[in-house]
Amino acid sequence: MNIKIVCVGKLKEKYFKDAIAEYEKRLSRFAKFKIVQVPDEKAPEKLSSAQDEQVKEIEGQRILSKIKDKEYVIVTAIKGKERTSEEFAKEIQDLGTYGHSDITFVIGGSLGTSPAVNKRADDLMSFGKFTLPHQLMRVVLTEQIYRAFMINSGSPYHK
Repeated sequence: MNIKIVCVGKLKEKYFKDAIAEYEKRLSRFAKFKIVQVPDEKAPEKLSSAQDEQVKEIEGQRILSKIKDKEYVIVTAIKGKERTSEEFAKEIQDLGTYGHSDITFVIGGSLGTSPAVNKRADDLMSFGKFTLPHQLMRVVLTEQIYRAFMINSGSPYHK
């Protein structure tokens, strides 16, 4: 199975990099895993709604350029479906069973994802109504992907 996370912006904090590296190492026994970063669009602190949409559109084009047609795409979004770790694990397992061996997760920038990215998505996934920094979201998502594989392997890690 091939798992990819496409995300906006560069990860600068060493502690986030270290956490992701650890989960990436652990995931290597289950799947090929990689993170693809696209540049964030520079924008003023206070944006008009038109500027907001323009930034999301530019970042969205960058995200979409990293997604192939055959990939099953799950976009993280507040309006997405919430699920338990067990439900997520079953979905990952089912995707692999039914021919979706290339799964791509998308984490948008601080303004979210463009309508074009959301339209390309096969699923929208929410981690609740909290707003999380997208750098931290990478760690949380990577850990949950690892947890899903551990659940599916029958490991006690999840307990």
